[in-house]
Amino acid sequence: MSVDVAFKRPRGRTHGNSYFGSLRNKRQSLIPIVALVVAILLWGTNWPVMKVGLHHVTPIWFSALRFGTGALTLFAVQAVRGGIHLPERGDFPFIASIGLLQMTAFTVLGALAMTHLPAGRSAILSYTTPLWVAPAAVLFFGQRLSRNSIVGIAVAAVGVAILVNPEAINWSDPVILSSNMMLIVASMCWAACILHLRYFKSPSSAFALAPWQMVASTVVLIPLAWIVEGNFTADNTITFFETTLFVGPIATAFCFVAVNTASSWLPATTMSTAMLGVPVTGVALSILFLGESLTSTLAIGTLAIIAGIILNTIPPNKAPKIEG
Repeated sequence: MSVDVAFKRPRGRTHGNSYFGSLRNKRQSLIPIVALVVAILLWGTNWPVMKVGLHHVTPIWFSALRFGTGALTLFAVQAVRGGIHLPERGDFPFIASIGLLQMTAFTVLGALAMTHLPAGRSAILSYTTPLWVAPAAVLFFGQRLSRNSIVGIAVAAVGVAILVNPEAINWSDPVILSSNMMLIVASMCWAACILHLRYFKSPSSAFALAPWQMVASTVVLIPLAWIVEGNFTADNTITFFETTLFVGPIATAFCFVAVNTASSWLPATTMSTAMLGVPVTGVALSILFLGESLTSTLAIGTLAIIAGIILNTIPPNKAPKIEG
């Protein structure tokens, strides 16, 4: 008997191994989907949790705590996985843009706005980012918009107009008006980061740079908080520590890793559409647990923004090839 014949596997076992291998692959393919669903639920929950936390600590100090604890968590994860990655020279523009625009500006503007606005409204207006990405891509990078994108932008713009029209908010109150504008500016800051990441590439991965971006944000936020809000004045209650633990290590560090895991497996259009679950979750939980009201303008405006963003992510139809 030859060696090949002697070590040949029986047919039944081959099918069995193939079955278990297929089952293992299916389980592995479910990991990014589960990670994305969990991240969406946690990020959506983050809005009402932040609203609760703002009753126990001032907004800029809260933001500094969020990214400081998030950075420490990710550094610990990197150390366990094999070592902390030091950024390369080409990484610094990305550390600056994400750390200062998406993390610092977006979060601080959102936190300041939420001291005067409901968490649900804040979540919706903050996630109008795709509305600003597409026109900026056309203006600065010469991207062509499909018909779906044009219609989607128009529908989403109508949704924003519904949320900020004089019948929906009191334009005579400068605090309320400026708070709504802060959220729109915050979404524009995030849009700038998306464009930076889309058209330019960093030498290092997003996971490797994330804690450094959080450090950059924290380094800016601590002196800013001290100048604007004075000394750190959290009430040190259990609720304060619980909300800090949630918004930092969980909603910032864990969710970042989860979304990056999903992004490496799932199509961009799927990711863009799925992320709409964040503000929807934020609105739903704010109504359920914070007692916020679902007004007609909030409902209609939210539906219009979501519909517009979905339209914007639908790829254009390609003409079928005709073989002659």
